[in-house]
Amino acid sequence: MKVVVCVKQVPDTKGGVKFKPDGTLDRNAMLAIMNPDDKAGLEAALKLKDEYGAEVTVVTMGLPKADAVLREAIAMGADKGILVTDRVLGGADTWATSSTIAGALRNLDYDLIITGRQAIDGDTAQVGPQISEHLHIPVISYAEEIKVDEKAGTVTVKRQFEDRYHMVEAKMPCLVTALSELGEPRYMTPGGIFGAFEKNEDGSDKVTVWGRNDLKDVDDSNIGLKGSPTVIAKASDKVKKGAGEKVVLDTPEESVDYIVSKLVEKHVV
Repeated sequence: MKVVVCVKQVPDTKGGVKFKPDGTLDRNAMLAIMNPDDKAGLEAALKLKDEYGAEVTVVTMGLPKADAVLREAIAMGADKGILVTDRVLGGADTWATSSTIAGALRNLDYDLIITGRQAIDGDTAQVGPQISEHLHIPVISYAEEIKVDEKAGTVTVKRQFEDRYHMVEAKMPCLVTALSELGEPRYMTPGGIFGAFEKNEDGSDKVTVWGRNDLKDVDDSNIGLKGSPTVIAKASDKVKKGAGEKVVLDTPEESVDYIVSKLVEKHVV
């Protein structure tokens, strides 16, 4: 079984968010981490490796420094990483990003593709399903549990849905988007960390770097900032809210009347 996990290096929002003049994130100026939902998806793939001996390939698109999340994934147990990076790919929205990643994945053999539900820098939850559309394979989103029947060639997913869940089965190849609830990511091991920076037996690096010319069946009009139909009108850091209105009342009845009056005023009731 071959499993591909798509991960993203995202800004650590605890350290603040910085923007370029064109409204896109200034990723070079911020600390970066592996996107949490993607990390849960990676853990699910590593469990399939533990159970079935699956080969796990991790793919990311980003700046050259995104190599770090691939090394982290290999240190956790992934077999190899692919970094898709090129200046012409910068500034991509979800459409251009999914087109680029799909172009990279067309070079690979896979039974299952796992992505995070959404990234904490964009929160769109669009890239995973868009990749599946580009590749013409089924998608199951919001996965909180994954089971694979290797003999039948199927994947069964417990899919989160409001206050309940769906049980969905699909034939592989298939794409699944993972929730953080899918699994608690394992830690890197000391041996894994050293191994992530060692060469393979044939002398090749564990991380392969691909550029624009390595993408398969992707038109220039669908990549990078120029290929992004989304236009950012304005971008700003989080605005702090004021303290709000403070009211002191004498009785519970007065408190109830006051709250109800406010709900009526706001047309909530």
